[in-house]
Amino acid sequence: MTGTHLFVGPSAMGLRTPIPHDVEVHPPARRGSVHRLIAQQPEPGVILLADGTFHSYPAVGHRELRDALESGWRVWGLCSMGAIRAAEMHTLGMLGHGSVFRAFADDPDFADDEVALVHGLEPPFRAVSEPMVHLRSYFEHLRTTGALSAEQVDQALAYFKRRWYAERTLPALVQYLEGLGHHAVRADVREFDRFRVKTHDLESFLTDRPWILKEAHA
Repeated sequence: MTGTHLFVGPSAMGLRTPIPHDVEVHPPARRGSVHRLIAQQPEPGVILLADGTFHSYPAVGHRELRDALESGWRVWGLCSMGAIRAAEMHTLGMLGHGSVFRAFADDPDFADDEVALVHGLEPPFRAVSEPMVHLRSYFEHLRTTGALSAEQVDQALAYFKRRWYAERTLPALVQYLEGLGHHAVRADVREFDRFRVKTHDLESFLTDRPWILKEAHA
């Protein structure tokens, strides 16, 4: 049985689906993480790349992921850094999963900062800010329900897109939307998990376990 290794951090916050016992969990990948892993394992296995570092440490490199693929590892990407790398490297055999991966794969202008956030450096890697994809999901909910006009939603998207990713916090969201007269935002943020699409992608991935199917069909 091959080993399965999951690199994950803040995307697992609030996770309602347990991580399978046969999956070894690693902290968010950084430059060199994949090279160290494949050097330590006696045979190729499966890499599930969800989270990775952006600015605190150099990001996991394309070369090490390519080396893993070329040496027989199956590599999946989703949620955050994994979604970015899967969209960039799917022609080399890296596989992607979920809505965040699809956003990067379908739109070459979808920027990396959409998934960036500030979080703690130790487990459980508690989030300090919200990635833009979560705010975007919430704003689209407000548009769909008519809680805000289309013009107000577009203004909110533009406002938070201009902010540095560390400034995209729930308190900032409350302050901005209350300024627009949307006072229900305080209740909305108490149930903000429903807009955390990175975590939703991880939950569906762990439920479907597509890496098992790919192994069976290999």
